[in-house]
Amino acid sequence: MVSLAPIALGSRSPPPRSEAASPHPPRPTFDNELLRAYIKKLIQTTLLHASWTPERDQVKAWMKEIGERVKERMLEIQPNGFKYMVLVQINENRGQGGRADMVSHWEDGDVCVNELFWNESLICTCIALAIRTA
Repeated sequence: MVSLAPIALGSRSPPPRSEAASPHPPRPTFDNELLRAYIKKLIQTTLLHASWTPERDQVKAWMKEIGERVKERMLEIQPNGFKYMVLVQINENRGQGGRADMVSHWEDGDVCVNELFWNESLICTCIALAIRTA
């Protein structure tokens, strides 16, 4: 007589899927440390000797230049699979101090990089977001 052992349902996990068996290509990643170093150097070289001016056009020009160059660099780092947003703000430094924090992670691959620069005359905050689309 043959004895049949009971089968436990759900006791075994499915075999791990390999990358080759996946129907989807690997998801792109974004190198946030490379971007952070670029932003830090860009802001320092652009604004190191700058001084606050009540002329709004000059301040707007600095913000536009920094924002466009950061976005261009983001596209160089990872041209596909992300949407990018760059926020730049420049204010007069009146000794008030400053702090910029932002965390916006909807998925593991999303990136938020922020840099704060100040000199005796102005304070600049740059926040760059890379949000994965693929």
